[in-house]
Amino acid sequence: MVSKKRDNRASGRVTLDDVALAAGVSRMTVSRALRGDRKVAPELVARAIQAANRLGYVPDPAARALASSKSSHVAILIPLLSNQLFVDLLEGVQRTLLPTGYQTLMGVTHYDASEEEQLLKGYLMHRPAGLLVTGSEHSESTKQLIAKSGIPCVHLMETLAQDGIYSVGFSQRDAARVVTQHLIDTGRRRIAFAAAQLDPRTLQRAHGYRDCLKEAGLYDATLEWQNPAPSSLKIGSTMFEQILSIRPRVDAIFFCNDDLAQGGLLAALRMGIKVPRQVSIAGFNDLPGSAEFVPSLTTIKTPRWEIGVRAAKMLLQLMRGEPVAEPNVDLGFELVLRQSTAVA
Repeated sequence: MVSKKRDNRASGRVTLDDVALAAGVSRMTVSRALRGDRKVAPELVARAIQAANRLGYVPDPAARALASSKSSHVAILIPLLSNQLFVDLLEGVQRTLLPTGYQTLMGVTHYDASEEEQLLKGYLMHRPAGLLVTGSEHSESTKQLIAKSGIPCVHLMETLAQDGIYSVGFSQRDAARVVTQHLIDTGRRRIAFAAAQLDPRTLQRAHGYRDCLKEAGLYDATLEWQNPAPSSLKIGSTMFEQILSIRPRVDAIFFCNDDLAQGGLLAALRMGIKVPRQVSIAGFNDLPGSAEFVPSLTTIKTPRWEIGVRAAKMLLQLMRGEPVAEPNVDLGFELVLRQSTAVA
């Protein structure tokens, strides 16, 4: 009689059958134990893990995908890797998913709707176990791809109060209102808004800035400066020079990202403009270096790492078929007051 047991001697690969034999349990029990199935008795889980570690067993993702019609991968779409904001986000996701046996497939969209759609189509061909996508602004085709895929999806960086939609983030608009109100409270009346990239979250911050100034009777549309180029210190420096040369009576600038604000601080130093005595400067996201600038930068601290962790945990619940008590989680933000907006 010919044995039906798979022969892996040619490849030397340790199989699930080898681990099951060493652990003294069934192949199915080992498979469920290594996937983190909570229905497996802790004693059996320990035996399976110990045997797998001793034998050096590495799961075969292709075989797992074939058996379950989906992979052990989670696809995550982010706009950029050059921004520390998304590096922190990815770190939180990775730290949460990796111990559970899931790995990430990362795609960078460059804020391009067609590129996002193309990446998503490619990932869906591999039937990922879950999706993590940044923001709420997507093409109609991308929305339909997500909805019809049947794959659990969590949106990042924003909160979306819509039925059947899961999200983890904070209100970009409210955060911008808080910064603007702080500048008003410190006596500033001619407050400019300087933005680059002009992605959906930047535009939400612009709305918050406008809302606050309109309520205070201080809004001046000519004090908005927008540049679609990628956000950077250089762009921020150029914007500061332009604003102060064209509108010298401006007494505060709210930059939509910290790298822009850092560039503004450097430009002020070169131009001999005193911050905050002549002009207050505020940023957004509390990026590395903002606390060390002279003067140190007032900014909004955003919970990027925490968003990654909470979103990954929510996605794990969805992938396991567990109920999610709070589908839209608002993690809030913090106004960090530093020297660049201190009252003179």
